[in-house]
Amino acid sequence: MSGGRLRAHNLAISLDGFGTGADQRLESPFGHAGTRLMEWFFPTATFQGLTGTRERQAVDPATEPDDAYARRAWDGIGAEIMGANKFGPPGWQDDPEWRGWWGDEPPFHTPVIVMTHRELPSLEVGETTFHFRSGSPEEVLAEARDLAGGLDVRLGGGPSSTRSFLAAGLVDLLHVAQVPILLGRGERLWDGLEGLEQGYRIESETTPSGVTHIVFTRD
Repeated sequence: MSGGRLRAHNLAISLDGFGTGADQRLESPFGHAGTRLMEWFFPTATFQGLTGTRERQAVDPATEPDDAYARRAWDGIGAEIMGANKFGPPGWQDDPEWRGWWGDEPPFHTPVIVMTHRELPSLEVGETTFHFRSGSPEEVLAEARDLAGGLDVRLGGGPSSTRSFLAAGLVDLLHVAQVPILLGRGERLWDGLEGLEQGYRIESETTPSGVTHIVFTRD
């Protein structure tokens, strides 16, 4: 297939394979998991730069091993694809005032396709334009590649949308951050993907934070 690669980065999962907790809602974007899946990411220079806090808070050098993975998500990206639950809590489609979790300047600065069963008019927020599509993974990726202008497309999660692209054989690079916690319930990443590893070259590294970064790369 022509166009840039499809890359998924910084997809945090628990030891038992959950990419988000149960009972996701406005007050708890990751459900009962709280912020535990992303505690490794918040202190990094990448996160602080995206949220404008880097100037106010010194970056701990101990976070550099995690940041080496975190910052790759922003290299050479021309568009993003995300699932509906990354854009908002359940039911956001019925709220005409909802503009995403990120305020007036989302961190993407590229076109973003939001996969949702109900197509809505495109929404421009700051330098980011959100397009709402109900097509198949193949159809959505084709549009995202057109929007990306020859650059790569980032697959932004959550776990269910990522799983659909993996099942369709469309993902060229997958970076999973396995966090040493047990959630017990929520949305799992790996269900139905038996043998996935056979199509990839795999590398892993455990950093001082206790997170194991696993990178699946299609040669």
